[in-house]
Amino acid sequence: MAQVSHVRIPSVGHHVITSNTIAALQTKDSAHTVGSCRLTAPKALAGLYGHSPKHNSLLAGLPAADYERLLPHLEFVDMPFGSTICEAGEQMQYAYFLTGSIISLLYETADGASSETAVIGYEGMVGVDIVMGGGASLNRAFVKSAGYAFRIKASVLKEEFARGGALQALLLRFTQALFTQMAHTVACNRHHTIVQQLCRWLLLSLDRLPSNKISMTQDLIANMLGVRRESVTEAARKLQDEGLIRYSRGQITVVNRSGLEAQICECYTSLTREYEGLLVAHR
Repeated sequence: MAQVSHVRIPSVGHHVITSNTIAALQTKDSAHTVGSCRLTAPKALAGLYGHSPKHNSLLAGLPAADYERLLPHLEFVDMPFGSTICEAGEQMQYAYFLTGSIISLLYETADGASSETAVIGYEGMVGVDIVMGGGASLNRAFVKSAGYAFRIKASVLKEEFARGGALQALLLRFTQALFTQMAHTVACNRHHTIVQQLCRWLLLSLDRLPSNKISMTQDLIANMLGVRRESVTEAARKLQDEGLIRYSRGQITVVNRSGLEAQICECYTSLTREYEGLLVAHR
């Protein structure tokens, strides 16, 4: 089984949000759609490649006063594919509010085998361990789809969380949704077929991407699901023969999403409903 590479997020090259950028964000954010990654950037935000903190659902859900208090502490960072934000057991120095990237949380055994326990995209934050008391990451956080994020120092996030109010409520809701996803993943991996697991994995990825294309080798998918590569190859071939996906040279194109949804187990629909209830209803 292929091993996921251990490339670290570089500590240089990030973009600190300046007072001029803050002013631009405050006047331009209302024109952005949360979760969209295909927006035209205002000229003042050129250094952020068109990304706004409000492309992250948690930050977008904050009251104006709370959001503006966080802005000076946010740093815009590149999240290249294959990078590792943190290892399991490592004290996190930053939390990451994702915009255009997807993070896979991996549990790794002593012999190097791994399995994905959850995925996080623009709807959430990597670093709930910081506010839950321990501070050490329970999983390895791996960038499985390149993009961007806004990071904040762990010390600042703890102070803001301790204030109570909207940020605390949002992060607690998100943490509950994340734990629900982990529970569904464990059940799905134990009780459902490889085809159903692959459909769930594809749909969870699509929900966090701006297109119907996923760049990922079958080796890495097998690593995420904790199964043999041959099992993924057989499942992908079945979906391709049924006209649901096209697979070529490490890129999967979903051509019939409704067909995938018809194949899926109850884990995906239950999880989607949970996220909608916890993260959307508060708006």
